Amino acid sequence: MRINTWPPAKSKVVRMNSLESKAGTDPRVAGPHSLDVFFAPRNVAVIGATEKAGSVGRTLLWNLVSNPFGGTVFPVNPRHSSVLGIRAYPTIADVPDAVDLAVVATPAPGVPDVIAACVDAGVRGAIIISAGFKEVGIEGSNLEHKILEIARRGRMRIIGPNCLGVMNPLKGLNATFAGAMARPGSIGFISQSGALCTAVLDWSFRVNVGFSAFISIGSMLDVGWGDLIDQLGDDPRTTSIILYMESIGDARAFLSAAREVALSKPIIVLKAGRTQAAAKAAASHTGALAGSDEVLDAAFRRCGVLRVERIADLFSMADVLAKQPRPKGPRLSIITNAGGPGVLATDALITGGGELAPLAPPTLEALDTLLPAHWSHGNPIDVLGDAGPDRFAQSLQAVASDPNTDALLVVLTPQAMTDPTQTAERLRPLAKLEGKPLLASWMGGADVAAGEAILQKAGVPTFPYPDNAVQAFNHMWRFSRSLASLYETPAVPTDGNAPDRAAATALVERARAAGRAFLTEAESKHLLTLYGLPTVATHVATTEADAVAAATNLGFPVALKLHSETLTHKTDVGGVQLNLATPDEVRAAYQTIASSVRARAGEGHFLGVTVQPMVALDGYELIVGSSLDPQFGPVLLFGAGGQLVEVFHDHALGLPPLTTVLARRMMERTRILTALKGVRGRPPVDLAALERLLVRFSQLVVEQPGIKEIDINPLLAAPGRLLALDARVVVHDATIADDRLPRLAIRPYPTQYVAPWTLRDGIQVLIRPIRPEDELLIARFHQTLSEQSVYLRYFSVSKLSFRTSHERLRRICFIDYDRELALVAELATPDGPAIIGVGRIRKLRRTDAAEFALLISDPYQRLGLGTELLRQLLQVARDEGLHHVTGVVLAENPGMLRVCTKLGATISQSEGSEVNVTFDLTAMSA
Repeated sequence: MRINTWPPAKSKVVRMNSLESKAGTDPRVAGPHSLDVFFAPRNVAVIGATEKAGSVGRTLLWNLVSNPFGGTVFPVNPRHSSVLGIRAYPTIADVPDAVDLAVVATPAPGVPDVIAACVDAGVRGAIIISAGFKEVGIEGSNLEHKILEIARRGRMRIIGPNCLGVMNPLKGLNATFAGAMARPGSIGFISQSGALCTAVLDWSFRVNVGFSAFISIGSMLDVGWGDLIDQLGDDPRTTSIILYMESIGDARAFLSAAREVALSKPIIVLKAGRTQAAAKAAASHTGALAGSDEVLDAAFRRCGVLRVERIADLFSMADVLAKQPRPKGPRLSIITNAGGPGVLATDALITGGGELAPLAPPTLEALDTLLPAHWSHGNPIDVLGDAGPDRFAQSLQAVASDPNTDALLVVLTPQAMTDPTQTAERLRPLAKLEGKPLLASWMGGADVAAGEAILQKAGVPTFPYPDNAVQAFNHMWRFSRSLASLYETPAVPTDGNAPDRAAATALVERARAAGRAFLTEAESKHLLTLYGLPTVATHVATTEADAVAAATNLGFPVALKLHSETLTHKTDVGGVQLNLATPDEVRAAYQTIASSVRARAGEGHFLGVTVQPMVALDGYELIVGSSLDPQFGPVLLFGAGGQLVEVFHDHALGLPPLTTVLARRMMERTRILTALKGVRGRPPVDLAALERLLVRFSQLVVEQPGIKEIDINPLLAAPGRLLALDARVVVHDATIADDRLPRLAIRPYPTQYVAPWTLRDGIQVLIRPIRPEDELLIARFHQTLSEQSVYLRYFSVSKLSFRTSHERLRRICFIDYDRELALVAELATPDGPAIIGVGRIRKLRRTDAAEFALLISDPYQRLGLGTELLRQLLQVARDEGLHHVTGVVLAENPGMLRVCTKLGATISQSEGSEVNVTFDLTAMSA
């Protein structure tokens, strides 16, 4: 089974060791409810087909019959016996053959009945072209709910409504009412706007761009971004995926699919609605919330999607990423024969966040030898206006080997001594530099056209102006960094103190049950301490005497703050008194706060004070928080804090859960990080400790869904010290049921599957889901496998270096818990934790089945661990609502077959020496 060594080994199939099985199908092969019906149907029914000139029904029918896709087309119209000379049928039930795909172009009120008839006729998929649904209001939204309920009853998938339709140019399928058929190519294009589809289609003919799929998805009643990204990710003829997005829809499905596909195929998105006015227009157009644009940026980074701002950039970036390797960093070297364009390129580079590559001394020496004495002696590399083809080529070769250069840009201006065509010809052999992208800007018009064509044909993306080229480079390195962050191994947690999740949950739920909207400051800080987050000591005092006693115990000076279950902004009601140095000052401050609160807010708000030590603010004030986004659920915030947090606006957003790597990436997107690293002789803050704090904070947000908002402001950051000085926690209304609380956009670590278990020899292990931090432990685990175990796993003795490479292990340890789950057995040893067994299930998309795999370290086989891991995996499958779990085992592996039989599997012979194993969970008791 391929799932526990994704990507698979380079062998015919993947095998298991003596306690391991192989799934019988590739997890990326679509199941019986695939979306293939929309792209390669055996036949199509056009419901609402008509001969009326200029109508949608006529155009749909004509497009289908004039672009043969290899199937039959059935017009459906109760008022006509034929349409366009083709026999028509009154209803879908009257069509003589079983219909794969129905294209619906009838008025919105009648669409539910049409879909019901399609379900009764066994139609597998429908494209609803009709408009007049949720974009027009509540009545249209009710129609959509009715349609979806009917479709799900028949397990029929729907694209639309309010869409242009679907084209598969490679198959000749044109199920749209567009004016022409797209050219075949390798770009998968998906758009929420049908009008934009037609404009892009017209533009594509002019610039000769082709498509593997051309999809208008409209309101996304059923099929959404995640479904189609998965579909195009599976399609070997699609090399890049381009999206025009107005609303995200199912955020978790989008993020899950994009993260899965982005490593192998670039996904480039143009998201409308950056401004509030545009977001409002998009919402009214699609009938969906637009969501925070800043949160969308964070989401795209989290799943490796490249966001661009112009329609032209969608296709230019697809072209660039298809032709050139991704840069390893943001450092660009610019070679130019004119100073002005070099300066413009530099401005665009720095403004966009990139860097000029600092040329290494050997590179400078080589250029000194090659170039005239008056060259620029730095980057940009001005080779001067009289540079010929050889000078350009030799300079490019010298800079290409520079260790500080991540990418190269060659800028040519057509001067009297310049030969743009021959220069391009000399650069053509250098078009594919090892690991470094090469871009070009041949500035001018007709004089440079031939040179541009030579470079484009050689695979060098060419731009009319250098700032356009630099913008493309800035997109490239950001895209590379996002992808690297997805699978960059995080630090192993060094703090062994587990949070007291149960106590924290009880604290939050008590406040909710009492009908309160937020926790008191003391409760908020106690919540932080339960998750190991450092806070200033805080004592509640309900009398003057209690306040004096607490202050004496803490030591003077102290601060008194209002203690209230109804007021959060304490300074607004005179609820803060600082630098109290004596018991008398504490008594006076207590009375002052009490009288001020009663005067400004009324009776019932003053419940006492909190007493806290005064803390010297010798450090930086930060903010760490979480709030809700309507589409992505809880969103994390980190940045500069204090009273002016909203003035400076220096913060970064991220989606929970975090790893230390993701926490560092959030910090890197803020200006305050420069200060935290140490400036003007001040020592740096412990950034690793700050990373761990952010990870713990994200864990709190993940594990406490009853929290609506939480802020730590300020979080004092000083050398050797991190301290939460104040905290504010808002909780959800108790009337909201647990299953209705906002869902995380990324499925968190499944703590419910963490439990101890004892081997037959009495040794205790911890069985838990795998984590990204486990990469080193999994590498060591593979060192414990014998050649026999490896042979049975892979049908060959694969090299240890292959099995423990980062590229392979990252896909084993960095998993999407929505798609698969791996359980590891962790053993405590004197040298630290060790993994001695791994079991995994991976869902087969669009089915109710999963594949499984097991692998046990040789010294710990035949101790019951394989049986227990498989038993727990089957329970996970039940919890996920799956009905079948399958695998394939070698016939020569009787131990594994006995384990499967013991747990209720059905065994059947497969090809050669392979045996199919199937667990029918609907017929088995838990």
